[in-house]
Amino acid sequence: MFNPDALIQTIWLIPCYPLLGAALSIFWSPAFIRQTGPRPAGYINLLTTLLALMHSGWALSAVWNQPPQYLELQWLQVADLTLSLPLELSSLTLGASVAILVLNLLVQIYAIGYMEMDWGWSRLFALLALFEAGMTGLVLCDSLFFSYILLEILTLGTYLIVGYWFNQSLVVTGARDAFLTKRTGDLVLLMGVLALYPLAGTWNFSELAVWARSQPEVNAWQMGLIGAALVAGPVSKCAQFPLHLWLDEAMEGPLPTTILRNSVVIAVGAWVMVKMEPVIALSPFAMSLMVAVGTISAIGGTSIAVAQIDAKRVMSYLATAYMGLIFIAVGTAQVQAALLLILTHAAATSLLLMGVGSVILGVVTQDITQMGGLWGRPVTGLSILAGAAGLIALPPLGGFWALLAMMEGLVASQRWGLVGVVLLTNAIAAFAVVRLFGRIFAGESRVGHIRQTTPFTTRAPEPIWLMMLPMVTMAGFTLHLPLILQKLEILPQMNGPVAALLTLSSLVGVGVSGFFYVFKGVEDPKSFLHPVANQLLAYDFYTEEVYQRVVISPVGKLSLFADWLDRNVVDGAVNLVGATSLFSGETMKYLNSGKSQSYALTIVFFLALLGFYLSVMFVPKIL
Repeated sequence: MFNPDALIQTIWLIPCYPLLGAALSIFWSPAFIRQTGPRPAGYINLLTTLLALMHSGWALSAVWNQPPQYLELQWLQVADLTLSLPLELSSLTLGASVAILVLNLLVQIYAIGYMEMDWGWSRLFALLALFEAGMTGLVLCDSLFFSYILLEILTLGTYLIVGYWFNQSLVVTGARDAFLTKRTGDLVLLMGVLALYPLAGTWNFSELAVWARSQPEVNAWQMGLIGAALVAGPVSKCAQFPLHLWLDEAMEGPLPTTILRNSVVIAVGAWVMVKMEPVIALSPFAMSLMVAVGTISAIGGTSIAVAQIDAKRVMSYLATAYMGLIFIAVGTAQVQAALLLILTHAAATSLLLMGVGSVILGVVTQDITQMGGLWGRPVTGLSILAGAAGLIALPPLGGFWALLAMMEGLVASQRWGLVGVVLLTNAIAAFAVVRLFGRIFAGESRVGHIRQTTPFTTRAPEPIWLMMLPMVTMAGFTLHLPLILQKLEILPQMNGPVAALLTLSSLVGVGVSGFFYVFKGVEDPKSFLHPVANQLLAYDFYTEEVYQRVVISPVGKLSLFADWLDRNVVDGAVNLVGATSLFSGETMKYLNSGKSQSYALTIVFFLALLGFYLSVMFVPKIL
């Protein structure tokens, strides 16, 4: 029906479809078209996303089980400089593109229901299209240089979409902090990108992999610095410690954008890191840095999540934790496990956030301590349960197989400390998601310390079908993901003892949390922790205060000193020169009498003065 060669040669059109939709959305902004309302902008972007998905799906069927193909598009040629955009056409890249487009399509349908009464549709859907174009372009791109450019586009998109409701001060602060934090990592990443080219002579991922595997002779310190710089970019993109606070503040944006950001947008940083793994592996220091950052983020993220009372913040810190596990996987050279974890995390997290969004829209609060008794919404409840089960290592769902593949690699390399980290992270994550479910659906709602039934919880209905359809679809995909992986022959092999350990860690977390928050076995679970520990977890180990004291305050004081120095020293010196010139000019104007004899007298006087000086200084030496 379709020419496979034509589909492959026009693969560059996939990111162009959403860009076309974003451009057409401009006509439905309030300044241009008022008669139709903003809705056509959403429908146009749905159509362009569907076109991109169809193109990606047909191209994927054409390259399935085929060797990777490469396509180059000339971008710039000036004198001897030629820059081309290389594209990789393989089952992996096109499969990632299909996953991104499917999720984006579901998020757009969800947004139509969630943002039904909002008049900013054209801006919202244009920004969703910008994310879609950036992510699909990045997974197809075979160039580190162009991947960096696309990451910058996604950073800009994050700033704009987090600041969607820009008339609120917290939204503006969240957008600013997200932009500046990601730019910090981007700047260091750019240094690594530029420093790598003179060594490797290329920016193409495929050629960089060949160069790295050829065991090049490079200085260990130099490669260590480059490797650390290449890791710094994904640290900020994936919200890893210590650049993790932006993801929590980005929750101020609309919830449909949160679904996309927490599931796939933050994962594109991990995608670049996976593609660069052969180069980063040249530096043991860089690999150890990845493992260290991932370990702190995984344990810290899950630990903080169990103490949050804001549903969106719980999901934010869980996203940080699972990105940390991906860092550990890449840092131990387990690329396949990292990719599988990216997929399972994206599916489960998007489903959880769709369910959380359904609850928030109905009860008009994000505080889970104000919820409870919401079993009147069985579809939402079952969807959240499916998402929770798919996220943790609970067989036979996707999260179990991804963590199993990672654990098998760690056991084979005898990294027992990291085995413990994965088991602990999984147990705490299981505790966190069951706590979230129990706070929302089990028992009765709370106001302060008093349990009571409120109309917000007991009479909150299921949401509109436009939100239910994507949620149920994602639930079906999450539950059937292992069957899909088995059909594609990429399901990991079962390892009995490792699988038992993973399952046990999940059951411990689920059982303890269920006892506390579902069956209400303890009145106040917080009492099991010391108040200081509770405060540390609830306030993110006071990371924001540490930033304020260690970074922001010193930089602010240095800026004030630099401002004083500029005003009083630099500007003072310049002003002194100007004042001197002005004063001398004002003085000299009184000597301009217009009489030639006065000028002659002045000349004679200074010539006499000069002659006297020369006679005193040089005549004695001559004599």
